[in-house]
Amino acid sequence: MSASPSAPGNPANVTITLPDGKAMTFTRGVTPGDVAAAIGPGLAKAALIGEVDGHEWDLFRPIEHDAKLRLITKKDPEALELIRHDAAHVLAMAVQELFPGTQVTIGPAIEDGFYYDFARAEPFTLDDLPKIEAKMHEIVKRDLPTRREVWPRDKAIAHFEGIGEHYKAELIKSIPAGEEVSIYWHGDWHDLCRGPHFATTGKIGDAFKLTKLAGAYWRGDAKNAQLQRIYGTAWRDEKELKTYLHRIEEAEKRDHRKIGRDLDLFHLQPEAQGSVFWHANGFVLYHQMETYIRRQLTKAGYIEVKTPQLMDAKFWEQSGHWGKYRENMFVVPDEIPNTADDGPIVSANASLMALKPMNCPAHVQIFNQQTRSYRDLPIRMAEFGCCHRNEPHGALHGLMRVRQMTQDDAHIFCREDQIQSETAHFVNLLYHVYKDMGFEDVVIRLATRPENFGGTIERWDAAEKALGDGLRATGHEFEIAAGEGAFYAPKLEFHLRDAIGRSWQMGTLQLDYVLPERLGATYVAEDGSRKYAVMMHRAVLGTLERFIGMLTEHYAGAFPTWLAPIQARVIPISDKVKDYANAVRAQLSNVDIAETSGSLRVDIDHSAERMQKKIRDAQLLKIPYMLVVGEREAAEGKVAVRLRSGKDLGAMALEQFIGRIKAEAETRRDLNDGPGD
Repeated sequence: MSASPSAPGNPANVTITLPDGKAMTFTRGVTPGDVAAAIGPGLAKAALIGEVDGHEWDLFRPIEHDAKLRLITKKDPEALELIRHDAAHVLAMAVQELFPGTQVTIGPAIEDGFYYDFARAEPFTLDDLPKIEAKMHEIVKRDLPTRREVWPRDKAIAHFEGIGEHYKAELIKSIPAGEEVSIYWHGDWHDLCRGPHFATTGKIGDAFKLTKLAGAYWRGDAKNAQLQRIYGTAWRDEKELKTYLHRIEEAEKRDHRKIGRDLDLFHLQPEAQGSVFWHANGFVLYHQMETYIRRQLTKAGYIEVKTPQLMDAKFWEQSGHWGKYRENMFVVPDEIPNTADDGPIVSANASLMALKPMNCPAHVQIFNQQTRSYRDLPIRMAEFGCCHRNEPHGALHGLMRVRQMTQDDAHIFCREDQIQSETAHFVNLLYHVYKDMGFEDVVIRLATRPENFGGTIERWDAAEKALGDGLRATGHEFEIAAGEGAFYAPKLEFHLRDAIGRSWQMGTLQLDYVLPERLGATYVAEDGSRKYAVMMHRAVLGTLERFIGMLTEHYAGAFPTWLAPIQARVIPISDKVKDYANAVRAQLSNVDIAETSGSLRVDIDHSAERMQKKIRDAQLLKIPYMLVVGEREAAEGKVAVRLRSGKDLGAMALEQFIGRIKAEAETRRDLNDGPGD
């Protein structure tokens, strides 16, 4: 094989076209690595894999036909997933070198890292991770060559069963007959894998770290054997790795479950799996969020409704949810009263009722209660609906994944010609809310037609165009998430970036043509005909629980003044000023705050502790303001103001302080250094 260009027109040659349009001719069987070397030594060193006619390709894999070739380096967006994929293989190699007899199962790249699941009788411990990591660095340093082989399916099954890798053999048995079975070798170690992989283990680099252990069921099924999962993270270089590890360290400090305990916000317990016990402080947060969003919706022309928690299964059958989400619904029989007074009878023919997992079918029932005209549309129908979803126990996670949740849910019933304007209306509302919450880094994704879709291509094209035009009308840029729409229509996703750089998918806007047709949501058109309304499912916060959990971590519990459960604490230096301290608290507590339908939230520390201890206690509770009062402050009608950061603002007249805190609470903007003071 020639590693340099050859003459065109020879059937033994192939033409390789580069991204810039340049065509080069090589001997058939040339590899992407050969092409990189022909272009220059710098590219040959930097290249990780190739992309041949849109398919990822090993640098060492021959190209037998004319093709378009793109060479991928560490600078390209695909690089991280490739590094992590190879790192997973090296992890498996290291484990089997250190712990012979361990079976390997699957090991994919995931967001921010990779994992591998192992079958081993003896459990791994955290003390094993540094040893495994050291062995991984050793394997990388060996710079072992990689090669790819394609085996017949039966040969692959027999081989892996023969070496005791029964899980691998089972995976190969599930591959359809006739499909290619590729085996990758790194030195003498090999694994079933689709690839691609780097030419040597040295290409991975040393910017990786093993992070944790976990249990996992084979193929994710609790009925199968339990395996041991080792997680790791891998990056392009040490700088990226250090940045990520710092972010993880920060995330642990900001864990909303820990902050929830420390600030007495909420708790969860096994007897109410996935349901939140909101404490007084936490319910202030909850109530403030609900009150705030309710006022924004009123201004934006929404009507608010309330629908039943429990509805007959027939509604869920008609809507299509019964067939799709039945296993995630809490279902109860509609019991028949027993005239013999022996308690209720559950008849085999009794109707089934379900706790609602979402509000949409109930909102259609309200829409259908009267004849709607095209002039009535759009109707923006909102509900703070309490919903229940039977999430698996293992998936529950603090406020982030619960079984009982309250959504800031709404459905817009509109005509097709209103989709664009309603999209713009919603996006403007959403950005206004997010700005008030302290988020201005928002990424919008337009999820387009999937492979399996309902309806016509023409309708999909029109819907995608309307959503895109609506976004453009607001001046916001967006990304295309190709093929990620719901089966019935495209949707918008809104991703927020928090204080430590994490992305959270919160808001959503989904077009729905299917549900109105299933449930008969029609209006009288201008020509007198009946037409189905378009239904737009939308949420700004998503669920109050998850959004509060995210806010807690974003602010590390140091909520902005308008949201803080306790906004100020009065700290008397001695009992001599007890009456003045009580008067200060009373005056502050009577200050009404516009937009919240409430007054300032102020408490007082009358404990026998020293002043410095009282200040420290208030700081630990992340109370925005501490108002220290002594005999001088009492005589002058002042308060000595300290921020939770420890900054001392000195003494100021009580009226001056009231003006300051009132402005913060009403504008939702903290003075000085902002949240975290």
